[in-house]
Amino acid sequence: MAEAGRFDPYNEVLLSVASVIGAMCFGKRFPQSSEEMLSLISSTNDFVETASSGNPVDFFPILRYLPNPSLQKFKAFNQKFLRFLQNIVQEHYRDFDESNIQDITGALLKHSEKGSRTSAGHIPHEKIVNIINDIFGAGFDTVTTAISWSIMYLVTNPEIQRKIQEELDRVIGRARQPWLSDRLQLPYLEAFILELFRHTSFVPFTIPHSTTRDTVLKGFYIPKERCVFVNQWQVNHDPKVWGDPSKFRPERFLTADGTAINKTLSEKVILFGMGKRRCIGEVMAKSEIFLFLAILLQRLEFSVPAGVKVDLTPIYGLTMKHPHCEHVQARPRFSTK
Repeated sequence: MAEAGRFDPYNEVLLSVASVIGAMCFGKRFPQSSEEMLSLISSTNDFVETASSGNPVDFFPILRYLPNPSLQKFKAFNQKFLRFLQNIVQEHYRDFDESNIQDITGALLKHSEKGSRTSAGHIPHEKIVNIINDIFGAGFDTVTTAISWSIMYLVTNPEIQRKIQEELDRVIGRARQPWLSDRLQLPYLEAFILELFRHTSFVPFTIPHSTTRDTVLKGFYIPKERCVFVNQWQVNHDPKVWGDPSKFRPERFLTADGTAINKTLSEKVILFGMGKRRCIGEVMAKSEIFLFLAILLQRLEFSVPAGVKVDLTPIYGLTMKHPHCEHVQARPRFSTK
């Protein structure tokens, strides 16, 4: 139980992100009292735990036929979430108005209708559910995890938090909220996000993929239909690339004069996979994370009481979480009246 004046920000972040991604994908925000959304959210931890890379079933498919409570939880969540998405897409299809597109699902339906008339670029309706599934997944769990980790790093590195807020005050001020178009003018905030991705590597492995043909990678033979993962944590902690990979240092991503991002180095950070099969929601997730953090840090200062030790030991899963912290304090930086 958190003491007065202190709180655990994780659930607040989770519900806020769910509402925003719901608006983007489905054109409606889910209230915090929404039983349907709360039920799905309460099941996400089971999904993340059972979907983690390295599950024996990934390597020995025959194990799927043996009693496996974790696998059953995984299947149950997928079926539940699939029904949720199918119902929403079906609602959109019934009310579809090509002249009034308000969300991603509507845009995909419009593209599908247009493609069916021209036979080029047609997206079958059943594929729309799969696309929304990928986008929602990237925009929900990944964004929630990134923002909650960010708060933990900010309260343990108050000098970094001050630098971000000084940049926000200098570039944007306090008269308006940050916009996505401000991103290039906020290199230190962008560097913080990149360093958070790299240092936490909270998606340590990509989801399982399979080779479609026999191939050779740098002299190593990989047969067809082999389960393949990318070890993103190792890439993000390679001493040959990063020099001091265990140190959290956003400045590493800035150019020598500190006014822009070092593009070459920033492209070496891997969190959303690689190549053609990288996460479809990467761009949207990065935009969400930027806006959430910019708005929060413009208005609030996060801290923990003196003497409180924040546990940053990652908890392994598809996305690695941090232990819950009930000692976070949030103080308004200025009056909004």
